[in-house]
Amino acid sequence: MAEKINEGKIMQVLNWAYDKALDGSIPGTDSAFEMAGSYLKGDGTLVDQANSLIRWQNTKSVTSGFLSGLGGIVTLPVAVPASIATVLYVQIRMITSLAIMGGWDVKDDRVRSLVYSCLVGNAAKDILKGTGIVVGSKMSTQLIKCISKETIFAINKKVGFRLLTKFGEKGAINLGKMIPLVGGIIGGTFDGVSTNIVGNIARKTFIEKSLLAE
Repeated sequence: MAEKINEGKIMQVLNWAYDKALDGSIPGTDSAFEMAGSYLKGDGTLVDQANSLIRWQNTKSVTSGFLSGLGGIVTLPVAVPASIATVLYVQIRMITSLAIMGGWDVKDDRVRSLVYSCLVGNAAKDILKGTGIVVGSKMSTQLIKCISKETIFAINKKVGFRLLTKFGEKGAINLGKMIPLVGGIIGGTFDGVSTNIVGNIARKTFIEKSLLAE
């Protein structure tokens, strides 16, 4: 019988995935910094470059090299299904790359918290509104600085709870309702619609700098 996952374990995985995305220590994958740098060399505007990253994220991430490096995820010292850890890692790396492309300091805990909020897609608006952040406002360094530690904690807690309800108590049952893996890890094909929702929220937040605007 699968061990139940809880909000605390989800947050452990988010923090683990975020750190791995920044340092690029999952074999076969670039760091978020390297990914951002690669797409910034592309043609078009910054928004065009961001859209290119979102469009091709799954194809370029789920390669034989990426799959061969899943040992680092499978041995994750937190009792959650590897499929969930894989999804969260890939999504966080995409969002963090977009934040870097937008010029944000991804080592700032406040930016990290906003990255996490993007993972829940359109539900992020309700989460941020519930913590007193003005959704639809122009995101600036000044706005970020106004986010308190208490607000960071509140955002992370709400994100963790929302992800937990999406995954279900045992993790695998409701995984398909969020960002499903078609055919499991072996198939390596992520649902494009869900990825686009998450990617578009991240682009609006970190590239267009209009906080989760429509």
